[in-house]
Amino acid sequence: MPKALVPVSGESLLVRAVRGLLDSGRVHRVVVAAPPDQVEVVERDLGEFDPAVVHVVPGGADRTESVRLALAVAERVVPDADVVLVHDAARAFTPAVVITDVVDAVRAGASAVIPVLPVADTIKQVDAGGAVTATVDRSQLRSVQTPQGFSLDVLRAAYDAAGDAATDDAGLVERIGGEVRTVPGHPHALKITTAFDLAVAESVLAVEPIGEPR
Repeated sequence: MPKALVPVSGESLLVRAVRGLLDSGRVHRVVVAAPPDQVEVVERDLGEFDPAVVHVVPGGADRTESVRLALAVAERVVPDADVVLVHDAARAFTPAVVITDVVDAVRAGASAVIPVLPVADTIKQVDAGGAVTATVDRSQLRSVQTPQGFSLDVLRAAYDAAGDAATDDAGLVERIGGEVRTVPGHPHALKITTAFDLAVAESVLAVEPIGEPR
């Protein structure tokens, strides 16, 4: 099944991610880009939500195309939107404080905002043979989470200029010369990718209040 539909304590990552966005009080519409052959499955999974609020659309061949298609629908259903978020369903336990901080920063004048955490591990640079060539100064490094927030015109311009697949929407804004600001992320907003991540979610995040302070 698509990773977004993997259940955690009886609810899919996608349901938890969508509910977290809406419960933040800052998000009023959600557009979900689903695998084209799974649209009806995703719609059933999201059956608890008002279809006028949560829209499911067929995605594209890759992440960049899926976001581009979802953005077009978002512009159509909410033409007066002043902030657009791009969120990963795998970060289903992102606390409301992160979502509100991102939205508030865009509304305060930033054109692109990402939640980040300091890098805790020592980082080594290696050559093609695996030999260490340098120890990277981690004090200026940050790991990036979602949702990433943008003013609508900036995100549209970034995707209009995007020629190839990208894993980071803020990176597309950087390509067109835009400034990307940061706000504090949260450990609960980890990306659930591996079986270990899923076990952590089952044992800790699904039973712990999402609104915990940083």
